[in-house]
Amino acid sequence: MAISIRRKKFPVNQAQLEFSFERPIEADRNHHLGGRSFYFFDFDDNVAYLTTPIVIFKKKTNEERLISSSEWAHHNRDIGKSGPFLDYTIDYNDTTGSFRYFRDREFSLLGKIAGKRQTFIEDIQKALSQADYSWKAPSWDCFFHATYNNRPVSVITARGHKRDTIIKGIEVLVENGHLPHLPNFLSIYPVTNPQVRRDLGDTEMNLSVADLKKSAIRESVETAIKRYGLNPHHRFGMSDDDPKNVELVTEEMRSLKQIYPEMSFFVIQTFKDHYVKTEIVNEKIRSKPIIKGPETQLTLF
Repeated sequence: MAISIRRKKFPVNQAQLEFSFERPIEADRNHHLGGRSFYFFDFDDNVAYLTTPIVIFKKKTNEERLISSSEWAHHNRDIGKSGPFLDYTIDYNDTTGSFRYFRDREFSLLGKIAGKRQTFIEDIQKALSQADYSWKAPSWDCFFHATYNNRPVSVITARGHKRDTIIKGIEVLVENGHLPHLPNFLSIYPVTNPQVRRDLGDTEMNLSVADLKKSAIRESVETAIKRYGLNPHHRFGMSDDDPKNVELVTEEMRSLKQIYPEMSFFVIQTFKDHYVKTEIVNEKIRSKPIIKGPETQLTLF
């Protein structure tokens, strides 16, 4: 079965819309045929820009250096090998290592009484103290659109928090009026959480984030079919900003297209100033043409 892809590039400013909570609810693209539209989102630098740092360590002195998730997405393959972070290394210890701020902390009883909150929640609160354009990432409008219209939403993130922490962080967006209500969650996969790793079959704890996201996408599609039924008019889309993740997400979407050839699968790679839509196309099945003219992410899935 021949599988190919179609790509189209869009400037981000086409997606910057003002929303009103009083606007009408829009039905799914293929609602009249019984199909649903499913939205899968990476969170950091995709839905929201957060200041959560990643820690890398000087090889000779173990001196710490903080880098942003955006820097990580662009340079993680080269850390310790070449480029600006040649002399640094990564420590995978969940408590003291490079990703400790992307994991839940254990609070004492006194800390809980004092109202201490997990880093993810604190960083969302910190982001909301800034202007909207400072923290709303390229897929924010699409995330809002999916939430407002009660589309099934999956959050598939490299973070390692508990699922409940992800929900509480998004609740902050609701409490501050940026979302009308919580998303209609289909699934939540903080893929580096130890229990989530095991749920995804990574019993040896050695799969990469990209591989874990592939497994999370497949499980989310299977969950969608179990919950909403097997319908050839379902549409699935995943947005992510990390090139490596996008590469393997696209690979997984191609595999899913072979299993479910009549369903529609999309990958959205986001950048600061534009995003690229990839539609997975089965050449043996007539596919809908890409809409020409102005188009936003809201129409992509």
